[in-house]
Formats: sequence, structure tokens, C-alpha cells
Amino acid sequence: MGQRWIRRVTAAVAAASALVLGASLAADAHIERPSYWPLPGPDCSVNPCAGGKVPDARSLASAITTASGGTVRVVCAPDSLKRLEASVKKARTSGYSVRPHDKRSLGAAEAQELLRINRALFARCKYREIQPAVTASGNNDRVVVMPGLYTEPTARAKPTHDKACDPYKLSTGAYSYLGEYMCPNDANLIAVLGRAPGKGADPDPPRLDRHGVPNLGPCVRCNLQLEGSGVSADDVVVDAGDPASGNHGPRKSEKDVGIRADRADGFVLRNVTVRHANEHNIYVLESNGYLLDRFKTFYAGEYGLLTFVEDHGLVQNCEAAGSGDSGLYPGSGAKTNVGRDTRVYPKARYSQEIRYCDSHHNTSGYSGTDGNATWLHHNNFYDNGLGFTTDVFTAAGHPGFPQQGDLVENNHFYSNNFNPYLPDSDVVPTVPVPVGTGMWIAGGNDNIVRDNRFSDNWRRGAMLFAVPDAFVCGPDSKPMPGCDPAKLSTSHRNAFHGNTMTGNGVDFWWDAFPANTGNCWWNNGKATTAPAFLPNCADGRLLWASVGLGDIANEAELLVCMSDLKPGGPCPWFKSPARPANSTAAAPRPVAGGKDDHPHDHGKGLRIDDALLAEVTCHSWTEANTDQRRNLMTKMQVFMGGQIDQPGARGATLTLQKATRTLDNACRLPAAGPFKLYKLYARTAAFTAQP
Repeated sequence: MGQRWIRRVTAAVAAASALVLGASLAADAHIERPSYWPLPGPDCSVNPCAGGKVPDARSLASAITTASGGTVRVVCAPDSLKRLEASVKKARTSGYSVRPHDKRSLGAAEAQELLRINRALFARCKYREIQPAVTASGNNDRVVVMPGLYTEPTARAKPTHDKACDPYKLSTGAYSYLGEYMCPNDANLIAVLGRAPGKGADPDPPRLDRHGVPNLGPCVRCNLQLEGSGVSADDVVVDAGDPASGNHGPRKSEKDVGIRADRADGFVLRNVTVRHANEHNIYVLESNGYLLDRFKTFYAGEYGLLTFVEDHGLVQNCEAAGSGDSGLYPGSGAKTNVGRDTRVYPKARYSQEIRYCDSHHNTSGYSGTDGNATWLHHNNFYDNGLGFTTDVFTAAGHPGFPQQGDLVENNHFYSNNFNPYLPDSDVVPTVPVPVGTGMWIAGGNDNIVRDNRFSDNWRRGAMLFAVPDAFVCGPDSKPMPGCDPAKLSTSHRNAFHGNTMTGNGVDFWWDAFPANTGNCWWNNGKATTAPAFLPNCADGRLLWASVGLGDIANEAELLVCMSDLKPGGPCPWFKSPARPANSTAAAPRPVAGGKDDHPHDHGKGLRIDDALLAEVTCHSWTEANTDQRRNLMTKMQVFMGGQIDQPGARGATLTLQKATRTLDNACRLPAAGPFKLYKLYARTAAFTAQP
């Protein structure tokens, strides 16, 4: 009896943990070309060297001096000076906002200096659009954008998913780097392509070792600085959709990406607002050294900011709101901390830092698949459905499994009770999340969560759960080296300590997965927990004292929430949780602005056959015929089952029958129309044992 019970608990916990991972996976993974971490050293073929560290921003005043370094190109609108004068007057009277939690004043001397600089810039202005100025730029150059609204009509006029660019597409529909270079405005409103294409061929299949970008061309726009010249980010607005919506919805997106910086070592972006892109407002990819400072992002279809497979990055002084997936997404950062390859990274460090940002009113405030070695501090995550999520889902193009080594400290996760699934929501959710949760870590290792505040998250403060390798390994007739179905590589050695917990439904929740070790909670005040006992490991000194034994109650909730996702199902996660008795927070208030009734996807008629996997939604599924669905699932299986960066390992896939049943059920949910199919597919594959 005892042994049978243990086996049943172990099996149930395995299934439950994988199920939950699936929800997190759906929230975070995205489709991109197979990507590689840039080597950490600087590229000194340019002077000064590009990369190898976070770049220093050049002052705005230096843009009008002969010692500015590089050529300065000025972009302006006819009324830029009038806009600036109005902004200065307002800031002198009532201050200005860097982000909701950072209000500043503008002194008289500062105001006069800013006006002087902008008058000089206006006299030098030769561009009315940003992309031509970027295209004309070279290494060490600068593009200064004066106050105005920039919709980039020339870039908008370029066809999206142009048939002429099809030769550069991969099987997923994503472009190779050569494709981005040859068709820069197919998907992007503004494209900063930092390097020329390499003269060789990209490796196919991708290299297992993702250190070092193969077929790397020379710097052509390294050390580029793109900045607004206004009082704040509010003065320079880049809009990839409908300007009439302001900083709200509906998006009515014209391009998938607002500003893309690709292989752009030493890139600096500051003092701009970007909004209404169909996927990502700001996207940094395969770049070594970047600084994103004093920016705002509103109402992206997927991510407000996406940084992916990069190193030496700093994000600071930002606001992100209204995104269908998450406001901030630092995914697959270079694994420079725990679990690093010491031949490439001899000393432990963090590969990216995010500080002094407010991410609010998104489906999730923060997400990141395999988001390694990230230092997250002094930020606010509030009024989201879910404040923070990171996970270990790995598919082709997504290196870094397992997620490891984040430091999350001195942040405030509060009032994450916004429900994007309600009919009156102005945010279009592309993923399912448990509304009312401050944080969850799905399968991460060696993360430190300390000295944060978790308050008034009405479902839970922080959640931790595991996923076995058996649910990550793809199908194969033989065991694959590096992906052992009997192994449990994730959810070990995570530490939660010194956090302040108030007004949450349950403060800490753990799946207690059997054989998970080293997870410890201590000095978190009078926290409520599920299960009732969480190991403190002698204040973190004895990691061996923490071993998961399974928790039947938590397993049951996970199973009902994730195994039967369909209309009328028993899962409570998409319903707004009741306010706990110890919470004084007000209920979320509606936000002014419209909602995209039918988001920009490829769901009508035969266009689904040529659609990018990243864009096809439940709308598409319900409108497709049987042959179109079968073709789409075949493409999905090829992509999801692609080689990943573990020896012999491939991504998890589904049978055609299982995939069809899953999408039929999930797409019938009332709010599921804009859910991305590849995320629902990944969610299910992640908890389906692979043959």
C-alpha cells in the first residue's frame, strides 16, 4: 500500500509539474531563427571597440560639438521645436515622468540648455523619418530624433511577408539574419542591423554549442546610438500601429516589430516611446553590449521589450504596459553565472541587468524562457495578471536550458490582479496565466529571490515548481545523450529569503516535486505557505536538508487547471480571485482605450498556409479547414522538434491527433481567440511524455 501510494504520488506530481510548466512555457517562448550567444570579448576591428561591456551613452550636448564621435544625423518633424517648448513649459510647471514611480522636475538652467541644444539640432536636421537616418549610419554614428510622432511611412509601405523575401525564410517562417538584412522593413518599422551578413552559410542543423555567432560578418553599425532629444521619452514617439490610440489600444499594428537591434554590438537606445507593434515594440537580438535607458513601451501584441541571446546588457529607467504576453522579456541571456562554461566565461557575472523599471497592466509583467544570469532589482511589477514568470522550455533557436542563476532583489511585486480575460479588458492576452499571482518560477535552478516585497497578490505571492527531463526531451526511438528521461535537471537550489509578504492569498506555494533538492525559504516573516511546511535549510546553510516529497493538494489543482483546458472546465485560474481578508488593495480599475477586436493574424482563408508560426492564433484555427490545420501542425512539429543546445536533445512534440484535440478544446475558451497556437502547442507538449 505504502509503495503503491508513493508511486502514484510521484507520477501525479510529475504530471502536475509538467502541466504547470506548460502554462509558463506558453507565456514565455517565442519563435526566432536558431540564435547564438556572441563571444564575450570586444570587437576591436572598430575604434573604439564594440561590445565586451555595457556601452556608455554619449551626452545629448555632445551631439552638437565636433568631438561627438562619429557622424550625427538629426531627424525632426516640422513642429519639433514647438513640441519641445510646450514640453519644457509643462515640465517646468508640473515636472515630468520617467516612469510612474519616478517623477522629476526640470530646473531653469536645464530647460534653457535643452532648448539651446535642440535649436542647434533643428538647424542640422536633414531627415523626416528615422529608418533612412539609421540606414545611412555607420560604426560609431548617432541618430538624434527630435520631439514628434514618427510613423515611418516609407517603412510602413514596404510589404509585410513579401514573397520576394521568401528565399530567406526558415521553415518556421522566421528570417535568417541575411533575410533581415536584405528585407529590413518586411517585419520591422525600424531595423538597426549592426553587421553585414557573413560570406559563408549558416550551420544547418544549428550547432550544439551556442557560444559564438557563426558566419558573423563585420561591423557596419556597431556602437550606434539612437536617442530622443526631448524632456522625456514622452516627447519622441515611434508608432507601429494606430497613432489615434495614443498610449492605449487598439493597436491596429502595421509592423511586427517597432525597433529591432540585431547583432548591434554597443547599441544605445534612450529617451523614446515605442508602441503598437504586432509582436515586440523593442527587440535586441544576438548583440554584445547594449544600453536601453529612459524608454517607454505601450501595447505590444507580445512583448514590450524583448532581449534575446545577448550579453553585457543594461535596461533601466523604463515603463512597460499593455502587452499581450509580457512587458519585459529577457530570454536566453548568456549563461555567465551558475552553470556557465568556464572556458568561455572564466569568472561568474550577470549577463544582463534590469533596474528602475515599472511593468504594469500586461498579461505578465516579466517573462523569460531560459532567462539566465539576470540581475533584476529596484523594479515595480503591478496590475498585471502575473507579475513575473521564468521557465525552462526549450525549442529550436532557444538556447540556455536549464534556466539558472538569476538574482531577484529589492523589487516590489504587488496587486497583480488584472484580469485580461474579461470581456472589457483593453489588453489582448496571447497566453493563459493564473490571474492574481506575484511570481512563478517553472523549472529554474540556482535563483535567489531576496529582500523583495510581495503584497496584495490575491491568489499567491510566489510559486515554484519543477519539470522532469522526460517532458523536455523530444521523441526518438533511442535514448538521447544529454536528455535523460529518468533525470530531473530543474527546480533545484532556489532560495527565497528576507522577503516581506503582506496581503497575498498564499505567500509561498511549492509543488514539492519528489527528488527536488536544495530549495529553501527563510526569514520571510509570518508567511503563509502551501504545503504548510517549507524547508528553511538552517537559513540556507544546509541545502541537503530540503528534498521534495510531493503534495497531493497542489497536484490536484495543477491537474484540473492544465489537463482539461476547455470551456466550462474546473480551473479557477482565469477567474479573478477574491480579495483576501488581510489585503487592503482596491480592485483593478478599467483602463480607457479600445481593444483589438480581431488582432492582426493570418487566420482568414488560405493565408494560414503561408503564415508565420509566431502569428497564427485561435482565430486562425477556427477559420481553417482540415487540410490547412494538418499542414500547420506538420510545420509546428518540425519546428518544436528541432535540435536544441543539449547534445542529442530535441524539442517536445505532439501527435497530429493530440495536437488537434488540444487546440480544438483550448480555442473554444471565451477569451482564447488571440491565443498563439504555437504557445498552446508548446504548453501541451511540455507535459506529454515523449516516446
